[in-house]
Amino acid sequence: MSTEQNTASAKAEEKAGTRRVFFIRRNTDNALILAVLLLVAFGLMMVYTTSYYTAQLKVGDGTYYLSRQAVISAGGLAFMIFISLFNYQWICRFGTWPVYLASVVLMALVDFTSFGIEFNGRKRWFGIGGHSLFQPTELVKLALIMAVAFMLTKLKYKIDKLGGVTAVLAVAGFPILFVFLNNLSSSIILVAIVLIMMAIASEHKKKYLVILLLFVGAIAAAYFLGDWLVNIGLLKRYQLERIDVWKDPEAYSLEGGWQVMQGLYAIGSGGFFGKGLGNSTQKLGFVPEAQNDMVFSILVEELGIFGAICLIALFCFLIYRILVIASNAPDRLGFFLCAGVAVHISLQVVLNIAVVTNMIPNTGVTLPFISYGGSSVLFLMSEFGLVLSVARQSVGASRRRPSLARIFGRRNASER
Repeated sequence: MSTEQNTASAKAEEKAGTRRVFFIRRNTDNALILAVLLLVAFGLMMVYTTSYYTAQLKVGDGTYYLSRQAVISAGGLAFMIFISLFNYQWICRFGTWPVYLASVVLMALVDFTSFGIEFNGRKRWFGIGGHSLFQPTELVKLALIMAVAFMLTKLKYKIDKLGGVTAVLAVAGFPILFVFLNNLSSSIILVAIVLIMMAIASEHKKKYLVILLLFVGAIAAAYFLGDWLVNIGLLKRYQLERIDVWKDPEAYSLEGGWQVMQGLYAIGSGGFFGKGLGNSTQKLGFVPEAQNDMVFSILVEELGIFGAICLIALFCFLIYRILVIASNAPDRLGFFLCAGVAVHISLQVVLNIAVVTNMIPNTGVTLPFISYGGSSVLFLMSEFGLVLSVARQSVGASRRRPSLARIFGRRNASER
């Protein structure tokens, strides 16, 4: 069969594929599924070892957090596979704006009504009757990735025009504003996701690099202008205290710096191979809620630098597989969905590890799949369901390796 015939056949198959709903017999990225399963297993192991002491004290059951996380993880995996069976084009066409609207409404309810549940001084949970259910912020991340990918697909070359930029920023800015009111760290992640996705789509990447640098500079300015930002209402007092703790944790060792210092002690005592799984001493009441944002510090204490390297390598492999799928995506929508998920995971991993090692102020960012939290796991699984759906529809994909030219180059972003 000639090259022209092969090309025509592939295009016909792709066109037919977009009209279907289920793609059970299509490509399945088993490597990505394996990476997700390994991270889920790793996370359950760390939730168990970090939470056993706390759970035993609080509820009398050392497996309390583990059992809850295991149930949600199992449900999330089933949901991921379920989503992957559907055409992502169909999902985004009919589901993007309902998901987006739901995220905005839920955030508004959390911010301005009694449905918002306050925990540890922060009102971030949606709940009924005083019982927290989930964090709408995690839904906003999924909604924005879908909405921005959908808009970048429709706008094409208009993304480099004022109207296109304004449209994307307006859609993204509305839910980000609601998130900003009670969760500064997540709003920063959301802004970064949107800007990087727009940069990938743009022909003029330098301007987005400048915008990103200005954005980072504005965040860094809080180091010097903290009191002024609190006075004008852009920064809350507890957020300024986090900056003070970051600058000198020893000076606040009995207050906000306690968690930071104990986390650093855990990392410092782990050595290369660690003390052994379950043998951490810092999790015994020294690191508050060690199963949450500070889980990486206990991981290093028990499994050492070697364990940390293995986990980071696993995350790198996960992101690599997402980029492989993006490189083989059949259209712009699939490409941008994968790009958004890769950016999201990368940012959260980097920021969480940076916080735990005190490279940046404490931001309350979870470590994907590893930190305890049902909302994070469930919506992360939803994102990976979309990525697997893209992989299933990569008609005749050569499984070529990703390259910077394909991911960030002009032709890949503009000609798909």
